[in-house]
Amino acid sequence: MIASGRAGERGLRVLLLEKNKQLGSKILITGNGRCNILNAIDDEHMLLEKYGSSKQFLYSLFAQFGEKDAFDFFNSNGLPLVTEEYNRVFPKSQSAFDVVQFLTDYMHHGNVEVRTGCAVSGLQIKDGNIESILCGGEELTATEYIFATGGVSHPETGSTGDGYKWLKQLGHTVVSPTPSLVPLATKERWASELSGISLEDMKITFFVDGVKEFKLNGRLLFTQFGLSGPLILNSASKVSKLLPTGIVTAEIDMFPKIDIGNLERQIISIFDVNKNKTLKNIVSELVPAGMSKGMLVLLSEHMDIETKVHSVTKDDRKKIVNLFKALPITITGLMGMDRAIVADGGLALTEVDMKTMRSKIVSNLFVTGDLLHINRPSGGFSLQLCWSTGYVAGSSAGKKD
Repeated sequence: MIASGRAGERGLRVLLLEKNKQLGSKILITGNGRCNILNAIDDEHMLLEKYGSSKQFLYSLFAQFGEKDAFDFFNSNGLPLVTEEYNRVFPKSQSAFDVVQFLTDYMHHGNVEVRTGCAVSGLQIKDGNIESILCGGEELTATEYIFATGGVSHPETGSTGDGYKWLKQLGHTVVSPTPSLVPLATKERWASELSGISLEDMKITFFVDGVKEFKLNGRLLFTQFGLSGPLILNSASKVSKLLPTGIVTAEIDMFPKIDIGNLERQIISIFDVNKNKTLKNIVSELVPAGMSKGMLVLLSEHMDIETKVHSVTKDDRKKIVNLFKALPITITGLMGMDRAIVADGGLALTEVDMKTMRSKIVSNLFVTGDLLHINRPSGGFSLQLCWSTGYVAGSSAGKKD
């Protein structure tokens, strides 16, 4: 959408083909419907570090349309933005629909023709270039083509790997995709009892066969199958490498800003006020909002939760403190591509001119977004790639080398 709008803004005649019945299906589900539109790390070098080994290819791209450019593009043209924790940027309206509407209007101003419900079924190739494409039984021709199909994550939005297939057909090297930002499946019943509960600023530490491997802080979401949220998504790639090496477990610290001693004193204070109640009936006062149901299951595995608070032993009280600082959980695997937020893989960056997004193999082709083999974390970095690659492709189309 941004590539089409930019090309149309430059006066080019543009046709956008959308296989879905509506535009922006993937945008509408990002950020739980709020759309984490970008990440406001304004230091370019720090921002590029988030893209790992791909950063060396991205300097010229981001110099043309980087974080500040994207922020101003939206914020100054009718879509006010707000920056939240961890530099995550959202529409002020907190609505992903407004992002789709903004881009739709942008295309409209550039006189872009849009055809929805039009799935491309094949390409016609001549002398190494794209001569035409087939869509709904019709053969369509253009001088140049931009692939913006998305990868394979969230296939229900239309990202079913078509672009990868076409790139291979055109002679490109495509790295096989694997889920990189994906929820984790877990074993424990207490965690499944918390489905839908989200906690800000948790700390999770991962172990293999009891040996500490790494830890991260961030927002965590419990699901019916395990764990998700930015904290987990940004751990998934490392966890995937640990799973074949042994039994992977994790410990979640519900109170990362409080040490064990202070947490115990806090719990003693709550106990003193509720001496004659059962432990079961005061758990909700001990833990973050929404966590009591799961904690009742966990604590019942270690002690009698029907015990009156005044009868809770010192050992059990310390056990409670230790559990709250290190909730034990077993990681059984990664969820599949259907639940992946982002999949890595795609076009090898050595085969595209990152200054223009033009293919180095097919001279009338531009490639954008998730079709490129670029790893990145959760938090607005994928959509930043979308805006940068799309805008530069739209700026470069129609210009002959």
